[in-house]
Amino acid sequence: MAEPDESATRPGYSLRKRLLASVLTAIALAALLQAGSAYQSALQQADEMFDYHLQQMANSLRGGLALGMPPTGSDEDNADYAIQIWGPDGVQLFRSPRAALPARAVLGFSDVLLNGAWFRVYSVQTPYQTVQIAQDMGARQARARALALRAALPMAIIAPLLMLLLWWAIRRAFDPLERTRQQVAARQAEDLSPLPERGLPDEVRPLVQELNLLFARVHTAFDAQRSFVANAAHELRSPLTALKLQTQALERAQTEGERSHAFARLEQGVDRSIRLMNQLLVLARQEGTSQQGNAPQRVDLLPLLQQALADALPQATERAVHLALQPSIPAWVEGDPDALNILLRNLIDNAIKYTPANGHVEVQVTAQPAATGRQALLTVEDSGPGISEAEHAQVFERFYRSQDASATAGGSGLGLAIVQAIAQRHKAQITLGTSPRLGGLRVQVTLPALD
Repeated sequence: MAEPDESATRPGYSLRKRLLASVLTAIALAALLQAGSAYQSALQQADEMFDYHLQQMANSLRGGLALGMPPTGSDEDNADYAIQIWGPDGVQLFRSPRAALPARAVLGFSDVLLNGAWFRVYSVQTPYQTVQIAQDMGARQARARALALRAALPMAIIAPLLMLLLWWAIRRAFDPLERTRQQVAARQAEDLSPLPERGLPDEVRPLVQELNLLFARVHTAFDAQRSFVANAAHELRSPLTALKLQTQALERAQTEGERSHAFARLEQGVDRSIRLMNQLLVLARQEGTSQQGNAPQRVDLLPLLQQALADALPQATERAVHLALQPSIPAWVEGDPDALNILLRNLIDNAIKYTPANGHVEVQVTAQPAATGRQALLTVEDSGPGISEAEHAQVFERFYRSQDASATAGGSGLGLAIVQAIAQRHKAQITLGTSPRLGGLRVQVTLPALD
């Protein structure tokens, strides 16, 4: 027992929503990564800039500062800084109002905790003085974060706009699919006309083309089915009417001889109706199987042909027809053995049916090379009336009866239609002609052979 397909039981999903979720998530992650990188880079640059500013201020004071004169700059800028200057003898030369730095200075940069607040301190020493400048770390970090946020702000604005633009673009890209869905949903059951392909993207057009090909195949199948039903109804009307008349004749029979004769005719009519129904079922089954496309098998035609001859031998003996197998060789093909057996049986049954008493029916299977590979040849010849060349194309139509053959034996006109349906399944070619030895019909079926 085959395991159930998990994909068939899996709940459906929206391709548009999945694509939107993937793209928007990627944009959001990229925006966060970019904003975070810009924020960290801006913090680092601001920290380096403030250190450089401290260093430049200290270097500008090395040249000398008038005693009691504050450094240049606005009061707001200077409020974050503390400045102290000592002479070479340790005497304090200058001290800003907020300065509370230790008397000892560490040359270069250092971090100092004063009165619960951290300061960034830069000290530089010359032969004449020691300059010490400190900056409040709280104010410094607040300014750095403000600069970093301004650096990350553009990405925070661009990301939502980009998401909105991509949402609109993806929605527009899926419009052809929605339009095609609406066109299919609005159709009537009998409307199998092609879907329009104009304006479809390259990814959708192949799907619509395959749908149109499917519509064409279904339309052809429906036409064939309607024609088959109409022809079958017409063909069944005659034998059923004949059975009714024969039943009435049996009821009217008065003598034993009349009843025996009427009963025999009724039995013949029933047999003909059974054969007709069997052929109708076989034809319907073969045409249905050709649509389904069953998996082919490796088949040897010679044993099939021998079996078909053995099955047809009682019929040939009853009609006094000589049935013979010409020298043959094994021929392997790819196909359905049951269908190929039906093909052989129909060809042999037709040959026997239309061959007069003491006539001959010969069959043969051979193989020969061809331009596209090896070919298997099935040949059935008889000494019957044959079929005129003008009727070669018509005899494969359902319920068509050759005028010359109908004069010899009755038939339903389905035998060669069944043969053609099976041949089409196996990519085989059927050739009708005149037998050079027997003078009757020669049917040759050419199939692709396996090595």
